[in-house]
Amino acid sequence: MARRERPDRVRHWRPGEKATTSRLGLAAEYLRRGWDVVGTVRGGGRTGLHDLADTAGGRLTVESLEMTAPEQISALRDRLAPRSLDLLFVNAAITRGDIPIGEVPAEMFTEVMLTNALGPMRVVEWLRPLVAPAGTIGVMSSDQGSVSLNTEGGQDLYRAGKSALNQLMRCYAARYAGDPRTLLLMDPGWVRTELGGADAELSVEESVPGVVETMENHRGKPGLHFVDHQGRVVPW
Repeated sequence: MARRERPDRVRHWRPGEKATTSRLGLAAEYLRRGWDVVGTVRGGGRTGLHDLADTAGGRLTVESLEMTAPEQISALRDRLAPRSLDLLFVNAAITRGDIPIGEVPAEMFTEVMLTNALGPMRVVEWLRPLVAPAGTIGVMSSDQGSVSLNTEGGQDLYRAGKSALNQLMRCYAARYAGDPRTLLLMDPGWVRTELGGADAELSVEESVPGVVETMENHRGKPGLHFVDHQGRVVPW
């Protein structure tokens, strides 16, 4: 099936906004399937994830994590150390608008790369020992991180961040080439979240079950896979 790439599919995400709907949707879907879930939120305030936990009968634990703060990742690892995780799924992304790369300030470039690439990979590296040998490590990517699909340009910095994330996951996969764990880069499609905007093609309710089903279908398949919410391979 042909893939149609959209350069305008990510809107400007203002500082302070949190992508809550996709996180909530994933947690709710895994709870529906009978899983015990640990979800993270930024900051100390109450969120929709806390509300969901109140109705989950003890099967959803909410932890605090600022993914750009190494000390918080380390502290989370220590708090989770008694657990064995069947799935570690990392989801973090910001954008700062559709700005030509030559006009992007250095501090903005650093902020996006730290949040979209380095932070998630630190979580993957540091929490890896908690993932069961037959488990799965997944990271939320995007087809905007695909070099070969980028035929229309736009969203230079967001694309660069997702491409960097994909490359770093390939480095990780090569470093642990004999690891039996499944490694996934997930493209959820263009979804109506705080990041995707109101004009996106898919609702959270349409995307999330496909994301979860795709991850389930790849369980027990070692190596790195770049796939979308319908299980289709995304070209690098």
